[in-house]
Amino acid sequence: MAIRVNIDVMLAKRKMSVGELADRIGITPVNVSVLKNGRAKAIRFTTLDRLCAALDCQPGDVLEYVED
Repeated sequence: MAIRVNIDVMLAKRKMSVGELADRIGITPVNVSVLKNGRAKAIRFTTLDRLCAALDCQPGDVLEYVED
C-alpha cells in the first residue's frame, strides 16, 4: 500500500506510549498498534481527528503517501 502511517514517529516526538495514546483517543492499545504498524484497512475521520488532537499534529504528519 502506498500510504505510510507515521504514528510511531509522532509518539517518539511526543514521548508518549501506545497505552497513553489509546487512553487519550478512546481506542484499545491493540487497535493503536494495528494503526501504527500499517495493518489497518481504514481509519475513521473521528479517530484521525482524535489522533491529531492527542498528538498535536496535522493529518499529514500521521499519514503519508509514498509511491510504490
